[in-house]
Amino acid sequence: MSFIRLRNITKQYGDEFSPFVLKGVSMSIGKGDFIALMGVSGSGKSTLMNIIGLLDVPTDGQYYIDGEDVSRMDDKSLSSLRNKRVGFIFQSFYLIPYLNVLDNVLLPRFYAGDMHGAEKKAMELLDRFGMADKYKSRPGQLSGGQQQRVAIARAMVNSPSLILADEPTGQLDSYTSENIMQYIATLPETGVAVLLVTHDALVASFAQKIIHIRDGVLED
Repeated sequence: MSFIRLRNITKQYGDEFSPFVLKGVSMSIGKGDFIALMGVSGSGKSTLMNIIGLLDVPTDGQYYIDGEDVSRMDDKSLSSLRNKRVGFIFQSFYLIPYLNVLDNVLLPRFYAGDMHGAEKKAMELLDRFGMADKYKSRPGQLSGGQQQRVAIARAMVNSPSLILADEPTGQLDSYTSENIMQYIATLPETGVAVLLVTHDALVASFAQKIIHIRDGVLED
């Protein structure tokens, strides 16, 4: 059974006469899958990612996580599920400037109310991504590539089942981008599912499968 399953997902903003951003999207993501979702600006890829990441809700259709119907969950349950099962990697990093590297990585564990063993886990991740020696540094003292590695560690600290990466190398030079993508490409080896949203074919080439979206419709 697929870990993530979407069936006929639609999304419409505004009133009933507004255009649909998503038009009957159906897709599945299994554990350990690495899928790249490609499309131009306005194609619906970020909207679809936000729905999968439980940051937005569809207008119609069904969304299942591990066989559970997300539409039946209340806001508290959705928030808890998002924090525990989904990790986000954004191109803007969104690190807190006044917190050091370790505290930035620990934030999801703090919000989850589960700090038992959290610092050990965070340091293991920072070591894995070559950032253990920077754990006391502030984000402003790091390069763009170093900040992104911290953001990846933060996304992994709750041991999520799904990583959503939205243009994760958009602000990086080509050398650093390749290094970051090599890091991300190792995540499915641990059973984590990765959905990468990008318009860059070179970045998408790291994925196991590429899906294109155009005008709210998935194309083979």
